[in-house]
Amino acid sequence: KFRLANEMYEDKNYDRCIILYEQVYQHSPKTDEGEVAYYRLAKSYYQMEDFYMAGYYFSAYIQRFPYSVKNEEALFLTALCSVQNSPEFSLDQTETLTAINNVQQFVDRYPGSYLIDSCNLIIDQLRYTLALKEYEAVALYDRTENYKAAVAAGEIFMEHYSRSKFLEEVHYMVVKNSYFMTINSIESKKSERSSQTIERFRNFAIRYASSKYLNELENYAAALEKIK
Repeated sequence: KFRLANEMYEDKNYDRCIILYEQVYQHSPKTDEGEVAYYRLAKSYYQMEDFYMAGYYFSAYIQRFPYSVKNEEALFLTALCSVQNSPEFSLDQTETLTAINNVQQFVDRYPGSYLIDSCNLIIDQLRYTLALKEYEAVALYDRTENYKAAVAAGEIFMEHYSRSKFLEEVHYMVVKNSYFMTINSIESKKSERSSQTIERFRNFAIRYASSKYLNELENYAAALEKIK
């Protein structure tokens, strides 16, 4: 069965070799053949793009064979399975967070690996997905004139994604929505919110002195100076 499974594996007949590898492992779990069978189970699922099953078997392989020379590769492939399961930005990003954690776990465990550069690139791409989702949320609040939510979501974005390419635009939306939130506030809140908006504008002006949004925001700030 082991020889036949290997032949099927080499022929890329993964769905059939999986059945045989499972039987080999169950019969001889602590032998060299059992170890190879279990690893190739994971690789077969990976090749079939069943990344949930592949991730399970790669992770289990590391636990069952803690001294294997294949554990570095197994941990990297575990992380890649999580990456493959990461959805597009518009969907729930729980899997993306899991992927980032799994890739970071590999980096922490194998800091000298030749795969570190790839890991850093993967993490950057995953963080971009998270940033894009949060940016779209701020933009939606802006489009729907939900001023308070736009300001709150925008400030969270700026705190979490201080190097994002969306940062200038989000900062602009925060100042703009802060202005409209102020002028639509009840009288007792206008003075305080006016001061906050002007401070947000000053921070924007310092950071983005040549921004295309600067003139628009200057007009907002000037209007609020009268209220303040």
